[in-house]
Amino acid sequence: MVNQDLGYVGYFDRESCDLDEFKVLTSQNLTAGTVPHAASIEKNVPIYDMHALRPALEHAEQRRALLAEWGRVLDKSSGVIVLKGAYADTSVIDRATDVFRQIIEDERKSGAGEGDHFAASGANDRIWNALQKQCLRDPEGFALYFGNTAIAAACEAWLGPNYQVTAQINQVRPGGKAQQAHRDYHLGFQSADSAARYPAHAHLVTASLTLQGAIAHCDMPVESGPTKLLPFSQLYPPGYLAFHDAGHRAHFEDSYIQLSLAKGDAVFFNPALFHAAGENSSSDIHRMANLLQISSAFGRAMEAVDRCAMSEAIFPSLVALKQHDDLSATELGAAIAATAEGYSFPTNLDTDPPIGGNAPESQADILRCAVSEGWTKEQLAEAFSTLRSRQAA
Repeated sequence: MVNQDLGYVGYFDRESCDLDEFKVLTSQNLTAGTVPHAASIEKNVPIYDMHALRPALEHAEQRRALLAEWGRVLDKSSGVIVLKGAYADTSVIDRATDVFRQIIEDERKSGAGEGDHFAASGANDRIWNALQKQCLRDPEGFALYFGNTAIAAACEAWLGPNYQVTAQINQVRPGGKAQQAHRDYHLGFQSADSAARYPAHAHLVTASLTLQGAIAHCDMPVESGPTKLLPFSQLYPPGYLAFHDAGHRAHFEDSYIQLSLAKGDAVFFNPALFHAAGENSSSDIHRMANLLQISSAFGRAMEAVDRCAMSEAIFPSLVALKQHDDLSATELGAAIAATAEGYSFPTNLDTDPPIGGNAPESQADILRCAVSEGWTKEQLAEAFSTLRSRQAA
C-alpha cells in the first residue's frame, strides 16, 4: 500500500478496513460555500430546488456549472444530492404509478417477479426491468416520465453522455423491514471474498461506472422508511469489503441520516455510498420508489462474442486435459475465464433472479460445473439453452 495521494496499489483485505478511519471520514460537514447552487443543506445533503434551477438547464454555461457542482458532490464531497421538485407536474408520476400497480398486480397473479436482493420474496413488491415494461405498456407516459431534464442532467453530471438507464420499482408495504448497510453494483453485488480478488484500483474506479437514483412516487416521511444514507462514506477506499463488517455496519446504524421526500422529488448518490432502505414503520404508507441504476457508456466490450458456442466447442478438450492432468486447476480456470462469460449481468431478473445471492449463475459457473462433474456435451448445451432462456429480455 502506498500513500493515498499517489493512489492504492495491491489488494484490499479485511485488515485494510480501519473503523476509526471510517468514523473520522464520515464525521465531516458539508459547508454552503462548496454548493452555491443548493437551496439548503440538510444533514450534510445539498438540496436543489429544481423549480428555481430548471431554467438553468436550458443554458449551456449555467447547465455546465450546475452539473460540475453535482459531480463534485457525488465524487469528493458528501456523495448524495436531492432534487426537490424534479417533476414539476406530478400527474406524470401518478400516471406511471398506475402503470406500475397494474404490472405488480399482473405479476402477482402470474407468479412472476420473484426474488429480491434483500427482502424475502413476497415481502414487498418489486418490478424487475420496470424500464422496458413501462415503455411497452404506456409508451407516451414513458416518454413524458423520462423526458425530464432534471433527471437527465443528474445522470450526465456523473456519467457524461450516452449513459444507459435501467430501473426497478420497489414498493415497501407498512411493516417492511430495513435493509442492511451496503454499497451497490458493481462490486457491491459481490461477496467480500469475491470483492477482495479485485485489485485496489478497481475498487476505486468501479463507482465511476454507475449512478444510483430514486424517484419518489409518493410522499415519503421518515416513518415510511426513505433510504438511510451515510454521507462521505463513498470516500472510504476499502468500503466494498468494509460494508460486510459488523463494526462498520454498526457505525452506519449509529450515524445514518434519512430525509423525507415529496412525490416527484429525486435523490441521486454515488453507488459507493453506504446506504440501506429504511423500515416502513407507518400504518398506511405503501412507499413506492422507482430505483434507477444508470450505467456508463464505457462499461461494455468492443466485440460481440458467442461465448456459449465457444464454451461448447472447448468443453470436450477441457475435460480431457483435466483428466490427463495436462492443465492445472489454475490453468483450467484461466482457460474458462477466456472462454465463457464470467459475469451474470445484464440479465432478465424476472426469469433469472438472484435467489441465494446477489448475482445469478453465469456461463463460466456452468462451464466450471460441467468440467468438474463430468457432464456430457448434451447436458452442457441444455444448460446453456436454459440460461439463454432465463436471461432473454
